[in-house]
Amino acid sequence: MRPEHVAALRARLQHVYWIGGGSGAGKSTIARRIAARHGLRLYATDDVMSDHAGRSTPEDSPFLSEFVAMDMDARWVNRSPETMLETFHWFRGEGFDLIVEDLLRLPEEHHVIVEGFRLLPRLVKPLLAVPSQAVWLLPTPDFRRSAFGSRGSLWEIARKTSNPERALSNLLERDRMFTERLYREAKTLELQVIEVDTTTTEDDLAEQVTEAFGL
Repeated sequence: MRPEHVAALRARLQHVYWIGGGSGAGKSTIARRIAARHGLRLYATDDVMSDHAGRSTPEDSPFLSEFVAMDMDARWVNRSPETMLETFHWFRGEGFDLIVEDLLRLPEEHHVIVEGFRLLPRLVKPLLAVPSQAVWLLPTPDFRRSAFGSRGSLWEIARKTSNPERALSNLLERDRMFTERLYREAKTLELQVIEVDTTTTEDDLAEQVTEAFGL
């Protein structure tokens, strides 16, 4: 994308706050709390994944097309966590342009908070008017497992395979590596990160994110 186009996008998205991070970090919960407290519009990227998949083509989303063609064992049991990480379409940034398209359609007179694991630091950084408008929440493995367990979703995907134990192990390891990658990428780009462990309360995390945004 040409520099002038990036600058134009940055100007049009200067009313947007971004919360990225690893799965299970509490992004949705914290975004809802901050949106309600400060009167922001909430845009949850998880809620539009099906819509974005339908708007994608094999040409612009080859990893998504490959993933859709797999059965559950091929996705979660028969591949290594490393391969799962490297080939997962949303981790590759596929569909991020559709997130931007959606945000550009929203009224600019209201501030927006957008959240989801699809907000990769390298893709968000060029769109930031100021770095303080983005933060990444990075859960420890223990926090992630505890969070999924408390929601009752720990085995949601794994139980649909022929080997739930292996599938869950693969998923948790893939997500651990993804979180580490987010940390390295955000730090390299000098973007804000908040590490979330089992001692972190929801109130503490909401306050830290609010402070990071300068709200």
